[in-house]
Amino acid sequence: MKKYGIAAGLILFAAVMAAGCGRSGTAKEMESGSKETGLAAETSSLAEEKEEDETVVTTTYGPVKGIKEGELLTWYGIPYGKEPSGELRWHSPVSPDPWTDVLDCKAASKPALQLSGTEVTGSEDSLRLNVFAKEGSENLPVMVYIHGGNNQTGSAGEIPGTDIVKNANCVYVSVDYRLGLLGFNSLPALQTEENSTGNYAMLDIASALDWVKDNIKAFGGDPENVTISGFSAGGRDVMAMLISPVFKGKFQKAIAFSGGMTTADETLSAEKISKALAPLAVEDKKAANEEEAAKWLMTDGADVKEYLYSISSERLVPLMGNAMIRMSVFPHLYRDGAVIPENGFDTEEYNQVPLMMLTGSSEFSMFCLGDPYFESEDMKGYSEEEIKNAKAFASKYGSEMYRIFNAQASAEKMADRYQSDIYICQVDYGSTGAAKKDLGDYGAFHGIFVPMLTTKNNYTDIFKGAFEKPGYTAMAKEYNQYLANFLASGDPNGEGLATWSKWSPDKKVSMVFDGTESDAVVEEKDVSTTYDDIIKAMEADTSVSAEIKDKLIRNVLNGRWFSSALDKKYQNKDLWQTTE
Repeated sequence: MKKYGIAAGLILFAAVMAAGCGRSGTAKEMESGSKETGLAAETSSLAEEKEEDETVVTTTYGPVKGIKEGELLTWYGIPYGKEPSGELRWHSPVSPDPWTDVLDCKAASKPALQLSGTEVTGSEDSLRLNVFAKEGSENLPVMVYIHGGNNQTGSAGEIPGTDIVKNANCVYVSVDYRLGLLGFNSLPALQTEENSTGNYAMLDIASALDWVKDNIKAFGGDPENVTISGFSAGGRDVMAMLISPVFKGKFQKAIAFSGGMTTADETLSAEKISKALAPLAVEDKKAANEEEAAKWLMTDGADVKEYLYSISSERLVPLMGNAMIRMSVFPHLYRDGAVIPENGFDTEEYNQVPLMMLTGSSEFSMFCLGDPYFESEDMKGYSEEEIKNAKAFASKYGSEMYRIFNAQASAEKMADRYQSDIYICQVDYGSTGAAKKDLGDYGAFHGIFVPMLTTKNNYTDIFKGAFEKPGYTAMAKEYNQYLANFLASGDPNGEGLATWSKWSPDKKVSMVFDGTESDAVVEEKDVSTTYDDIIKAMEADTSVSAEIKDKLIRNVLNGRWFSSALDKKYQNKDLWQTTE
């Protein structure tokens, strides 16, 4: 029997074998011996097949077959957990049922169930991962990647490992996990047992790391040299892993790409969730109105639990919409005292591993420029020039707050409690110099680093030609050298590279990555600032009227991951309020 997450998940094969041990007698022993001989023959056969076909690998649950393209070996959609549906919907992940036939892992599996536009897509059978390795890999560092999408959308295919395994000399694993209310749900009726948690997606990731520990050697990776990494929501999940007792000892290094520290109050989150579910309860005649429904959903009775399990996934998935980097819209990463400490990042108990944090210098640009508020009634009547200036104002100062939130603020928070090395980097490419014309108002946007890791990404079609420029590719090459060193040893420094100093309160330096049209410009700088200084610069800025500035502060910059200092300064409305 093997535990995954907090609760136990039975491995069916082990249970059957254990049950058989209760019998005795010569016939039984002969039968057992025959089975063992058959199993040995089967294992030998698989070993021979693997010698002939290196895309076939035997995992703890059964053999898998991937594909080979040149020197690259890839396995898609390997199960690390049983489908979390039915009675397993809000449950710790359970080990998959073992299989004996070779499992076809040659094509991408469906991502976790999610809302794509107005359509529910994906599959509940989502506890799967992808493995990328070079031919002949042996005992290489392992990079495990958690995708972004606010823990509501996205897939393990967000960053393929095709280029990473070659450029960073590693084995690469990307993970799918439960999303939205299927991955995070803190309603009391689901938390009636000791050490219960609504952070189901975090348990999924912990289980995936257990799989890596048990299996990655067979794919050429070193199970004792694992780096957990993630982008955006995945980066915030990584930061939460640093304070989670569930993740103790599961990885040796960490990388947060545009992550930062975010957690949510368990009770306030439950109130938000109950309000989101209330219309369904009224529709299903569980209450006369939404107010009564929300109150009922906040109770911990078996009737509420039974109702929650009866709701189809297709009705659950569209709830709570696009959070637009506001925790109050879709609360997750609950401070439940089980997966995440009740005092959050104020804990004294960090999982001490070397940490790299990366941010872009224009992190808020995509969220700001696409914010529907600029199309609202509030902004009608302003000229095109005023709207343009308003977007530029919000993007500039929002990005300043967001970039320090992603890295500097986290380092400062951890400074007196974190004993391992911290390295910070910032990508400026696109916000300065010649590259600015390629990326326009977006600058070094949220995700600017992605084309540095993979030529297959979501951004090359949006910004055609921008990431093929010699300056960007040279910058990417240098970053990948630092990354390879960090994955191997926890120290990014190496021969031929500019020295990258550890961050400390006395030396608040970042390695800044930029480039001209033709060359990389990579150098260590102090790019630190404070929220107070950013707010003072906003107040002094005359590019927008006082009226527009006030609207932006209260409707565009408010309630974001990064805006607590601004919200406090201007006494912005608390978006956690569950009543209008």
